[in-house]
Amino acid sequence: MLCRDARNNGAMRIRPARPAELPALQDVERAAGECFREIGMPEIAGDEPLPLDVLAGYQRAGRAWVVTDPADSPVGYLLADVVDGNLHVEQVSVHPGHARRGLGRLLLDHLADRARAAGVPALTLTTFAEVPWNGPYYTRCGFAVLDDGDVTPGLRAVRDREAAHGLDRWPRVCMRRLL
Repeated sequence: MLCRDARNNGAMRIRPARPAELPALQDVERAAGECFREIGMPEIAGDEPLPLDVLAGYQRAGRAWVVTDPADSPVGYLLADVVDGNLHVEQVSVHPGHARRGLGRLLLDHLADRARAAGVPALTLTTFAEVPWNGPYYTRCGFAVLDDGDVTPGLRAVRDREAAHGLDRWPRVCMRRLL
């Protein structure tokens, strides 16, 4: 999928991640995480990205996509799982040097297109409720916060793993985007 970066008129592309790029995805995640330090969440900023073997599992399963700059280098990525019959956004990150250009939304829309083509009814994710580039951003991208009664067993399991990792120190929500 080709798209244009409005800021520099360069061609950006979304494509499957390649094995040799997995360390670059870790670099994108570390850089994107630094924004959390500025809002009083240094633990999130210091959290290490997924290990290379986990990223490789997503890549081999065909559930890891990158958005690249005009030189075909990854500047953002999205990882997806299958949770309760929906595609679940496990991680979406854009390097801060390429933020505010719609690249995260392009990755989400790419996943939505793939889900629709496969007959998947929705995208889901879990996120920080009050961080501007998390909950409020995903709402602008068409996601809605799920009431507790609408949280599926698989999403509850995701939330339990997040709580065990300490992420419940800040308000979190489950969200869904119907397709």
